[in-house]
Amino acid sequence: MNELVFKSDKGNPVTTSLLVAEKFGKEHKNVIQSIQNLVAENSAAKLYFFESEYENRGKMYPMYIMNRDGFSLLVMGFTGKQALQFKLDFIDAFNKMEQTIKTGSFAIPKSFSEALRLAAEQAETIEHQQKQLQAQAPKVLFASAVETSDKSCLVGELAKILKQNGVEIGQNRLFEWLRAKGYLCKSGESYNQPTQMAMKLGLFEIKKRTINNPNGTTLVTTTTKVTGKGQIYFVNRFLKEPVTA
Repeated sequence: MNELVFKSDKGNPVTTSLLVAEKFGKEHKNVIQSIQNLVAENSAAKLYFFESEYENRGKMYPMYIMNRDGFSLLVMGFTGKQALQFKLDFIDAFNKMEQTIKTGSFAIPKSFSEALRLAAEQAETIEHQQKQLQAQAPKVLFASAVETSDKSCLVGELAKILKQNGVEIGQNRLFEWLRAKGYLCKSGESYNQPTQMAMKLGLFEIKKRTINNPNGTTLVTTTTKVTGKGQIYFVNRFLKEPVTA
């Protein structure tokens, strides 16, 4: 059951929407929609699900990480011939992982050779869990600080946040990178404003300000700001890959 449930950075047993979709034979986009519906119906459900992403063929896609309560809430309505067994499999995996986390104990070896075998198996299990966590849940240390924040920030402020997380990049270079990667428009009246793709992902928002001049004319200014979700997204992305622009 190790492939169904793994240990999070905070030391809790968790699983992902990808694993749920695969095990229950469902489209991942439909599982994501079910989670979003749960959160929309009751904001308290946000406590059980964490937005993350995974990489597939060089592209990033959304997914959710969930604890036992989130999993139970999600699959409560899943039906089908094998649905009950799948639910039991996950619950058993949660229980085993929780017990391993709490006790850190393994079978007591009865001989030196058995001790070596158990040590090797333990090391292999830990390595597998760490690789799985790294692949399915990019670094989220920064996310814990802003995941519940509704405050957006300027691109220059995002550059400072990135520096605090060990990424050497300044405001101008960050603007260049965002344009090169298709997050900000490259030319025209929309220069340095979010692209449609970036807005759809919820990474940016545009703040408009109206200035009434003494001569009776009106000036409308626009400012690109990075949302709390966008801050998490870009910090995690820069922590995963080197700066290339």
